[in-house]
Amino acid sequence: MSLTIALDAMGGDGAPEIVVDGADLARVRHPNVSFIFYGDEARLAPLVAAHSKLAAISTIQHTDIVVSGEEKPSRALRKGRGSSMGLAIDAVKKGDAQGGVSAGNTGALMAMAKLALRTLPGISRPAIATMVPTDKSECVMLDLGANIQCDERNLVEFAIMGEVFSRTVLGLAKPTIALLNVGEEDMKGHESVRQAAATLRDIDLPIEFIGFVEGDAVWSGAADVVVTDGFTGNVALKTAEGIVKMYSTFLRNAYKSSPLAMLGYFFSRRALNKMRAKLDPRRYNGAMLVGLNGIVIKSHGGTDAFGFSHAVGVAVDMIEGEFNERISEEFDHIGSFGVPTQNVASS
Repeated sequence: MSLTIALDAMGGDGAPEIVVDGADLARVRHPNVSFIFYGDEARLAPLVAAHSKLAAISTIQHTDIVVSGEEKPSRALRKGRGSSMGLAIDAVKKGDAQGGVSAGNTGALMAMAKLALRTLPGISRPAIATMVPTDKSECVMLDLGANIQCDERNLVEFAIMGEVFSRTVLGLAKPTIALLNVGEEDMKGHESVRQAAATLRDIDLPIEFIGFVEGDAVWSGAADVVVTDGFTGNVALKTAEGIVKMYSTFLRNAYKSSPLAMLGYFFSRRALNKMRAKLDPRRYNGAMLVGLNGIVIKSHGGTDAFGFSHAVGVAVDMIEGEFNERISEEFDHIGSFGVPTQNVASS
């Protein structure tokens, strides 16, 4: 199956270099993919030409309009359609590409993608989802910042979309789902969380809902999908990232503290390298804007080429796994699943 991925070549701290180099790495892993680069042709052309095999499967569409990292979503919407980000999203809308990837401004990307692509039928709000490492394997976590406040229906929608991703893209036969809460007891948490739990227990789908989990259980692998509102999810993820960085600094300083400690590093470095690879954020780069009528992936703005290639890989996996088609099938099957639909819209 031949695929085309639209790339916002000017989005991110290291653009356009890391975008081009990342696409070249992704080309090796996904030989069925071609690329459309949107951005400054004068800068892009020599970078793409330096990778002859990439150049053979790529085209460049020029624009000198760029959405900056500090741009407010409202301003990006006004000027953004002709930007590298806006054109990449538009390519997905028109069908010129099956998916789009950007390392640019998250708020602008979500606002522009929602306006251009709309949401899938039956879904009230899109969510930002990503994979995180756990003691057991990996976990899909959502929402991570698209929706600061969520009601019962939003949380149930997120649970279904996360379950579909785990099943179709990660290959889990029956993924477990949990709601992030301040305790595991049924009476804990906000009313919307408790109502969402009741709906997920009764819903007419083969979903394995295991109840509430606390923050530490996310990382122990208690569930394959962890659902929360965007405020809580974003704080939890950023806190975990900060702890990993702090731990890495402490460990590095400890090994430098004495000749004996440095000798200990010499004998343990192979195990440490395995741990570093497991926790490498680049391996989990590529947040999914799930619930949109099109595949759009948000790469971390500060990633390198290796990380960007993984974001491209997430897009490819979602397309080949027919992620949006599977979501539509699930929602067609359950209808409104007993939750009031006044907030549901296709836009």
